[in-house]
Amino acid sequence: MITVVGLGAGGHAGVMLDILKHQRTYKPIGLLEADPDLCEREAYEMPVLHEDKASELLEKGVRHAFLGVRSQKSTRNRIRMYERFKEMGFEFINVIDPRADIAVSATIGDGVSVMQGAIIQSNSVVGDNVIVNTGSIIEHDCRVGNHVHIATGAMLASNVIIEEGVHVGIGAVIRQGITLGRDSVVGAGAVVVKDVRPKATVAGVPAVEIDMPVGF
Repeated sequence: MITVVGLGAGGHAGVMLDILKHQRTYKPIGLLEADPDLCEREAYEMPVLHEDKASELLEKGVRHAFLGVRSQKSTRNRIRMYERFKEMGFEFINVIDPRADIAVSATIGDGVSVMQGAIIQSNSVVGDNVIVNTGSIIEHDCRVGNHVHIATGAMLASNVIIEEGVHVGIGAVIRQGITLGRDSVVGAGAVVVKDVRPKATVAGVPAVEIDMPVGF
């Protein structure tokens, strides 16, 4: 089995570790955290080490990693972590639950997380460092950019384009042919029926642009 280290030691990392047990391809050896108060303990039966141990792990031949940090409203923190550790020399693995359904013709990038019950249909493209969370649906011919989080139960109809860094909230519905602009945020339960401009936050049924993010 290939050794792998996780970045982050919260609940999302725990889900990723469970999926890796189902995959039976990678052997997790620990979790890295930036906060020293969260280190020198165990989480999910894994040792939690300070992230300054990353270089030491690379020297020992541990070159594979998974990003166990979710995004809430903004995907910026995940992007920073992904890019920093990739620059250090880590390769990000795909953590895909075998109980997800991915079409043979779909294209999946690097560092992608696909949770239990998620569906990715034919000819869809999913970029790097994307979370396709539990029970979410990406219909055929969608284009999902890098660093996107599609939260639990969200649904994308066909031919949706999601640009880089977008957060789609839990239970949101995106109508066919819609484009979500870069770094935009779709609130929980929103129904999006028209394009969303970059960096905008939308919420409601039908979704409208709002000044401040709502809960997800």
